[in-house]
Amino acid sequence: MAAEERPRERLLRQGASALKNSELIAILLRTGTKGVSVIQVAELMLQRFGTLELLARAEVGDLAKIKGIGQAKAIELKAAFTLGARLSRSLAEARAIDNPEDVHALMGEEMRLLGYESLRVILLNTKQKILGIEEVTRGTVNESIFHPREVLRPAIARQAYAFVLVHNHPSGDPTPSNADRKVTHMLKQASDIMSIKFMDHIIIGAPRGADTRPYFSFREFGLLTG
Repeated sequence: MAAEERPRERLLRQGASALKNSELIAILLRTGTKGVSVIQVAELMLQRFGTLELLARAEVGDLAKIKGIGQAKAIELKAAFTLGARLSRSLAEARAIDNPEDVHALMGEEMRLLGYESLRVILLNTKQKILGIEEVTRGTVNESIFHPREVLRPAIARQAYAFVLVHNHPSGDPTPSNADRKVTHMLKQASDIMSIKFMDHIIIGAPRGADTRPYFSFREFGLLTG
């Protein structure tokens, strides 16, 4: 490849936005393998996982199995994807949480990268600014591993005025399950007793088209009234 066409040189000359996903990944990988250029390795990775999002969600072990990657490069890729998701979150943290779109902007990118189900609580003050974000559980959300006190405990400890419950569906479909509906109802009753405002329960999914939202809001659907 001519020097002027190499990804690093093109980035310096034209800016990162001018590069394709495979070229940006190639910069992180630095080198290819015998008979295969680094850009070809990057393109093969994207083809194997199907989309950039699915590649970003892949575990280190799965990335390391690809010829020309190995554990060290897999770790570096995972770190880069995670930093990008955390940047998206940090940019949203300064804003007040007023609606489901704010919650999605805050947590969506990060939680879509997870290969497991994570239940988190966003703690808010009286101006609906963020006091903190805590993970409550990992795994399938159901009554056997999730109890309202696990959400209310950090809310009480931080003297939160309100909170938003957020969890992800790794399948990409944000439609709530019967278990999701049941624990939400239980938590609403408990939060009312404790006089802590339960603002919403957001389920993070994946984009499925221009006419569908990548999340589900219990409040928007009238399932968190009272």
